[in-house]
Amino acid sequence: MGVMLSHKNIVTNIHQLKAGEEGNLTWNGGADGSGDRLLAFLPILPYLRPTGLTCLVHNALFSGLHLVVMAKFDIERWCSHVQNYRITFSYIVPPVALLLTKHPVVDKYDLSSLRMMNSGAAPLTRELVESTYARIKCGIKQGYGLSETSPTTHTVPWSDWRRRAGSVGKLLPNMEAKYMTSPEDDSEPQEVPVGEVGELYIRGPNVFLGYLDNPAATAACVSPDGWFRTGDVGYQDSEGFFYITDRVKELIKYKGFQVAPAELEGLLTDHEAVSDAAVIGVESAEHGTEVPRAYIVPNPKIIPPGRRTAEEGERISQWLQTRVAPYKRLRGGVRFVDEIPKSASGKILRRLLKEEAKKEEVIVKAKL
Repeated sequence: MGVMLSHKNIVTNIHQLKAGEEGNLTWNGGADGSGDRLLAFLPILPYLRPTGLTCLVHNALFSGLHLVVMAKFDIERWCSHVQNYRITFSYIVPPVALLLTKHPVVDKYDLSSLRMMNSGAAPLTRELVESTYARIKCGIKQGYGLSETSPTTHTVPWSDWRRRAGSVGKLLPNMEAKYMTSPEDDSEPQEVPVGEVGELYIRGPNVFLGYLDNPAATAACVSPDGWFRTGDVGYQDSEGFFYITDRVKELIKYKGFQVAPAELEGLLTDHEAVSDAAVIGVESAEHGTEVPRAYIVPNPKIIPPGRRTAEEGERISQWLQTRVAPYKRLRGGVRFVDEIPKSASGKILRRLLKEEAKKEEVIVKAKL
């Protein structure tokens, strides 16, 4: 669906974004090499979307930012650019943070010029923030936004990147937000107290005009008084920091409990035998409900191809079991794969994994 953004929406968000950085970035880079230097890559910030248009193009024009853009992401080329251009700030996504933590090529380059990185597109766990910092000594703060909000709505202050690892930050100026229940029946959503999980609603001058030629879709997510329903689940703490745990549609519903795949993925990738991971919900006849299943790319140094056994998967499952509530256990098991399917922006394509799970179920039933 086309998202209709006004000139006011975009200009407002440019000012909001600059205010959110609180003067920590010197937005006066240029040909003389002064100021901070930002590195980004087009698949996560394409110019045709508000993320690239506002965060890169318009901010560069507005602030004179020295900007380096990669046509596509490659971990060695990214490291090379940081070293050669003395990059001080970079937009990344969680899969890039994971590579910075585990890929051997990172040790070949001098990344000491980096002052900060900003992660978006998907939830980022505290464990991944800490493990990345332990290796390259650069903090990662999160931000949050959507095409419908021009795009940025939240960012973490630089001084709080470590203390608030896992948070998407505080609201940008002139915005309102609240978390609401997501009833499965026709009852009205209700606002939840601070600290409780709900669906994020946002209101402000950067919220879009509506979906192009689709008034029904607009009415379904924007209330008459201007509240935009984001479809993202999370909570707000007592100090005004916001947290996003997952998408409403991606939550796994186990016997009345809601399990956020991103939380389990963050824990799994902290395991030394796991290079990457994705979690989905699969139907279980035994339990009569959805159960979490993990798809794992194993670290070949610890689990070589010949040892991708059910026993190795069970060891990882047991390890996770000691770190989560009982309803979050991997009752759907562990499957080893060569790679996790992802979009160009780094988002996990859970639909493809669900299709694989259904194919596996058909094969199992055929053997019975």
